[in-house]
Amino acid sequence: MNKALSTVIVDDEPLARKGLAVRLAEHDDINIIAQCSNGREAIDVIKKHQPELMFLDIQMPGQNGFEVMQTIIDQNLPLPMVIFVTAFDQYAVQAFDVHAQDYLLKPVDEDRLAQSLSKIREYLQSQKNAEHKSKLVHLVSDVTGNDYKKILEELESDLPVTLSNYSDILAIKDGSEVSRVPTKDILWIDAAGDYMCVHTEDNTHILRKTMKQLEELLDPKLFVRSHRSTIVNRHYIEKFCSQLNGEYFLVMSNGKELKVSRSYKDKVKLAVNN
Repeated sequence: MNKALSTVIVDDEPLARKGLAVRLAEHDDINIIAQCSNGREAIDVIKKHQPELMFLDIQMPGQNGFEVMQTIIDQNLPLPMVIFVTAFDQYAVQAFDVHAQDYLLKPVDEDRLAQSLSKIREYLQSQKNAEHKSKLVHLVSDVTGNDYKKILEELESDLPVTLSNYSDILAIKDGSEVSRVPTKDILWIDAAGDYMCVHTEDNTHILRKTMKQLEELLDPKLFVRSHRSTIVNRHYIEKFCSQLNGEYFLVMSNGKELKVSRSYKDKVKLAVNN
């Protein structure tokens, strides 16, 4: 672990708290930030300090350990990892039913405590690996345009990751935010100076790319160039029309009319008819 885990001990017996604190002091990755004698104090500490790990006695006057857990959940407080500590083993099943990381019997044995802390470390490492994996998958998705959920499913099923040559997603940066726009939802894209306007049913996104770059990203089975400054999604074309003056235009599903240049009319007409 990179840093010591902020830890709270909750037990109504002073000697039990002290004994556990002494044993935990031998572990450099544990930082005891508070010792509480009852559930109310524990809830106050969680509200104020949001500890990462809690050693929680089950049998206490006032709120017992299970009731403390229920209060944390009811008040929507950040739930620490919990290791229950008690003199009675009949609570073991119930302890794991409320998602405790482990269960220790009093008096706490040093070797058993070490095993419990190892479980915590392994759990944190697995969480860290999962987060790292998710970040990498999102990165691959942003770079390639492939659906990150599909990539994760293939990885988890031990299947080879199939990456399309064309993007399923356009990652569009707007200041500090990145919008992930599914390409299937794009009606058309047109040029506005050095920028591209990406039109969907609900929004228009501004993207800094060239028309050539977009053509390389977008699946030609779905998108067709209708003008030197326009690419359209063929699924949203309602009509291909000609005018008496020899000009051509498209009517999109939202009623928008888009001009078709003579050099692209045959290609567009083919896309509409297929």
